Amino acid sequence: MQIEFESAVTRWEKRVDDWFFATMPEEISLEIRELPAPQRGFGSLRVRARIGASLWSTSIFFDGAAFVLPLKKAIRDAQGITEGDVVLVDLDIIDL
Repeated sequence: MQIEFESAVTRWEKRVDDWFFATMPEEISLEIRELPAPQRGFGSLRVRARIGASLWSTSIFFDGAAFVLPLKKAIRDAQGITEGDVVLVDLDIIDL
């Protein structure tokens, strides 16, 4: 299943390290939640993500309202992404 969406980059500061995420629209997230998928830890789904020229494998996680995509430091650095930027994300959900 392939999805394209835009998201503002947000920071999660509840751990020692800062984590950065792109958040999928709630309506798309709810559609994905209704599809049959294998059970994985934290309700995660494996994905291949692309922002600009950067392509990587990771997982998305449901945070209670929507799925979030963690943005690795290497990806943020390669694409010049900072908190508050709006990014265009292409996702290929592997687990569906």
